[in-house]
Amino acid sequence: MLPRPGAARPALLGRLLEDERSLAYLLLTPTIVLLALFIAYPFVLGVWLSVSSATVGVAGHFVGLKNFDKAWNDSIFRTAAFNTFLYTGVTTVFKLALGIWLAVLLNRHFRGKRLIRAFVLLPFIIPTVLSTFAWKWMFDPTFSVINWGLWKLDLITARVNWLGDPYLSLISVMIVNVWRGVPFFAISLLAGLQTISPELHEAAAIDGANAWQRFWRVTWPLLLPVTMVVVLFSVIQTFADFQLVYVLTGGGPANATHLFATYAYQIGVGTGLLSEGAAISLAMFPVLFLVVVLQLWYIRRVETR
Repeated sequence: MLPRPGAARPALLGRLLEDERSLAYLLLTPTIVLLALFIAYPFVLGVWLSVSSATVGVAGHFVGLKNFDKAWNDSIFRTAAFNTFLYTGVTTVFKLALGIWLAVLLNRHFRGKRLIRAFVLLPFIIPTVLSTFAWKWMFDPTFSVINWGLWKLDLITARVNWLGDPYLSLISVMIVNVWRGVPFFAISLLAGLQTISPELHEAAAIDGANAWQRFWRVTWPLLLPVTMVVVLFSVIQTFADFQLVYVLTGGGPANATHLFATYAYQIGVGTGLLSEGAAISLAMFPVLFLVVVLQLWYIRRVETR
C-alpha cells in the first residue's frame, strides 16, 4: 500500500526540526529578513545615494566621491564634525562619572530604594521630543525658570539667552543630553554592581582598605567590562543623535549646534539634495566603525586577562 502524499510532509518536517543546523537556519530566517529589509537595504541605498547626483524626484547618476569632496570643503560640515566629536566626548564623560556615582548610591540599602530607582529612570523613558520641549521652555530667555532661579540667587543681573548664543546653545544641548543619558548609565552600572560579591569588599576592609581603595581596587576592575559595553552603546547613540538637537535648536543659532545627523537632514530633506545629505550622514560611519572595533577589542582583552 502506497503512503499518502501528505503523510511524507510531517515526516520531512520532523527530520528538518531534528537537524540542529536546519533548525538554526529556520529560526534565523525571520531575523535575517528583518535585518536585510530595515538595515542592509537602507545602508546600501544610502551608499548609492552618496555617490550619485540624486535629488528629490530625480534618480541621478554616478558622480563618485564628488559629494564627499563638497562636504569636506563646506565650513558648516566641518563645524558639525567638530560639534559631534565635542558633544559625544564631553557628554559621555559626564554621563559616565554621574552614572557611576548614582549607581553606587542606589546600590546602598535605604528605605524606598525601589521607588527611587524607578524615578531615576524617568528621564530615559520619557519620549525625547516631549522632554526636550520642556527643556526648551526652561531655556527660554523670557520665561526661563533657570534664569528666574539664577536671578533670585543674585547670580545674574540680565536675561541669559541660552539657545540664542552660539556657545551657550551647545552647552545647553550637552546639559540636556547628560540629563537624559545618566539614568541609562546608572541602571546599567547598578546591575553590574549587584553581581559583585560583598565578601570581596569585606575582605578588602579587613585588610585596611578605605572606601576609595575598595572602589578602585575591587569594584572598578570587576565593573570595567560592563562599563565598556555601556559606553559603547552610549557613544553610538550620542554620535548619531538627532531628535534632541533638532527640537532644541534645529542646528542653530547660525549653524552653531549642527551635528552630523541634523546637518545631513537639513541638506538631504530640507533642500532636497539627497545625495549630499547621504554623503554627510555616511561621514560618521568610519568613525563609529573604528570606535566599535577598538572598544570590542578592548573588552575582549579585559575579559581574557
